[in-house]
Amino acid sequence: MPRPLRVAIVGAGPAGIYAADALLKSPVAADPGVSVDLFERMPAPFGLIRYGVAPDHPRIKGIVTALHQVLDKPQIRLFGNVEYPTDISLDDLRAFYDAVVFSTGATADRALPVPGIDLDGSYGAADFVSWYDGHPDVPRTWPLEAEKVAVLGVGNVALDVARILAKTADELLPTEIPPNVHDGLRANRAKEIHVFGRRGPAQAKFSPMELRELDHSPSIEVVVDPEDIDYDDGSIATRRGNKQADMVAKTLENWAIRDTGDRPHKLFLHFFESPTEILGEDGRVVGLRTERTELDGTGNVKGTGRFTDWDVTAVYRAVGYLSDRLPKLPWDMESGTVPDEGGRVIEDSGAHLQSVYVTGWIRRGPVGLIGHTKGDANETVANLLDDHASGRLHTPVAPEPAAVDAFLAERNVRFTTWEGWYRLDTAERALGEPQGRERVKIVEREDMLRESGA
Repeated sequence: MPRPLRVAIVGAGPAGIYAADALLKSPVAADPGVSVDLFERMPAPFGLIRYGVAPDHPRIKGIVTALHQVLDKPQIRLFGNVEYPTDISLDDLRAFYDAVVFSTGATADRALPVPGIDLDGSYGAADFVSWYDGHPDVPRTWPLEAEKVAVLGVGNVALDVARILAKTADELLPTEIPPNVHDGLRANRAKEIHVFGRRGPAQAKFSPMELRELDHSPSIEVVVDPEDIDYDDGSIATRRGNKQADMVAKTLENWAIRDTGDRPHKLFLHFFESPTEILGEDGRVVGLRTERTELDGTGNVKGTGRFTDWDVTAVYRAVGYLSDRLPKLPWDMESGTVPDEGGRVIEDSGAHLQSVYVTGWIRRGPVGLIGHTKGDANETVANLLDDHASGRLHTPVAPEPAAVDAFLAERNVRFTTWEGWYRLDTAERALGEPQGRERVKIVEREDMLRESGA
């Protein structure tokens, strides 16, 4: 009797869960069946949604509801607190599964090669996001002494960082932020936040809704300089061909022509300012130097040779995420991704690394919104199933699900399960209930493991 197709997915964020969903919706799931095990290095699932989305964006966190429905299916098992390759290697996975899909995402900050980037007071946005999202593997405190702060980048992560810095701690208290984050934000001294982009309004990578949300806070006054509203032929073409870019530009235009109000925290959105140096004294940030740029007709910019020094004492770079290199897999150093063709991992020789696949940011880089990951997963899974139908997958030596449990037990790997997530979820909701909050996030890894019953 044919056994179910056994697939391991490394990474239980949206990309991995979408891949599991695609497998379960395939004809193979009906006959002979599909059995999927998700391996996640954190004790809890959901990846970017739990540890990358700002706490004051419950709308995006609502995606968890749809992911829950996938993980509730009996053909799927979750192994949390299991790290690749420390706890389980590629060779181990190949012994248990017909195919392995990596969906490990991106958690590190991309480098920004400007002088002064290593000064005290210069931070990566990813580290700050991990702190305010209660990631167990980062420090519990964050230095928030600066009254004037620069944020480099014009994407949604830059907006998140700027907004969290500009809001009051009590504005964020109704969210799931843990007590250490609330205490840290209460000590925040920031009064001015300056967001810098080297190109113009038409090239900003903000989502229209996220941009407009900046103006909803009673404590944030958003300021745009009318001189920064400029378009060339390339910019006009971008607006005509991209509805989101046009909506962003219109919002910025409206803010540029209004009078500045009296909300206590000022958030300046600067365009055509390219960071050239972080200024320091005695090893600490004391300013930021930018070069004024101008459009060149194509939507790109060129330097003008005019420089400005900005009075800031902290700088956050939000210029993109970078994936961690995965041992035993080929690697593209420049893009920080695993080389692939349609989700099939491609070795240096050009051959497909048999039975090994990628999806999500580890495949295509940290671009696009969470929803874009679904199409990516569908393509990868379609090619995996095509290889299965064509007999191109290898045959595991121990495909029985119990073999994985035995392996982890023998290695003394303390892992969480999907049932354990429900226990952790209940504990977090119970913490929030006395304060009328939906939940309070549990931060310490040991506490997460204990509440999960691991």
